[in-house]
Amino acid sequence: MGRILVFILVILYFISTEIACNGHTHINNNVQSERKALIDFKSGLTDPNNRLSSWKGNNYFYWHGIGCENGTGFVVSINLRNLYPIKNDILYPPENEYRNQSYMNLSEVISPSLIKLKYLKYLDLSFNSFKAIPIPQFFGSIKNLIYLNLSHCGFIGEIPSNLGNLSNRQFLDFSSKYTYHNDFGYSSDLFIKNIEWMTSIVSLKHLSANNVNLSMVGSQWIEVLNKLPMLIELHLDDCSLFGSIPSPSFVKFTSLSVIVINSNRFNSTFPKWLLNVSSLVLIDISFNELHGKIPLDLGELPKS
Repeated sequence: MGRILVFILVILYFISTEIACNGHTHINNNVQSERKALIDFKSGLTDPNNRLSSWKGNNYFYWHGIGCENGTGFVVSINLRNLYPIKNDILYPPENEYRNQSYMNLSEVISPSLIKLKYLKYLDLSFNSFKAIPIPQFFGSIKNLIYLNLSHCGFIGEIPSNLGNLSNRQFLDFSSKYTYHNDFGYSSDLFIKNIEWMTSIVSLKHLSANNVNLSMVGSQWIEVLNKLPMLIELHLDDCSLFGSIPSPSFVKFTSLSVIVINSNRFNSTFPKWLLNVSSLVLIDISFNELHGKIPLDLGELPKS
């Protein structure tokens, strides 16, 4: 009798784990809707190397790139970063570069079904190729998203201001893949006209907008970013910023440790207000047109 009971328990164990997310939750109607949202998302993508070949059956908890919440089965992370992007000339890529990218790239349409993943916190689609489409507006409606990486994806157009809707977002990277040369210097297919919407992302810790055209923002960028008290890293490499590096009216950067604003068109002396940011450990303002003396106090950063 004891052996039969043990046998039954073993069978029940394998059945339960087969329908559980990491062995913790059963498939129910809510979880089935999560699966449908993922299938709808996959249906819009072109996947030449079958990276998403595991996306079949009911057990989406084991699908490539999907992370679930223990105990519920809700999708909390999607990591589809392309680990094998092509490497080409950064400044002068061929015109059909996005068409000839590595066969590991996902491309085509990003389905708004992602909005239905109400517990999604982490989304990384970086280094794929979405063939010159705008960043979808609905990204600003994924309520619980903390981490969003859309870098080097081939997006074009204005970065949607509704990305500022989510005050709990901590990581944001929409760096553009390439800049290109024109009569006015270097430019990018991604741009921001007004950066004021970023002031609402009060939890932001990491911001990367490398190769995004910020020339229309003017000197406003520093006052806006100065209002983000939790910002730790700021990367604005090659963003067509120009003129003097502006000084905020009152320095509020209390957490900033990294500021990278190299390869712009700044023409000024070294911004001495950076010396008042005691948390700084890295400053990169290379490949600009700075002039004058480098402050001796720079060697005293970070200040304890």
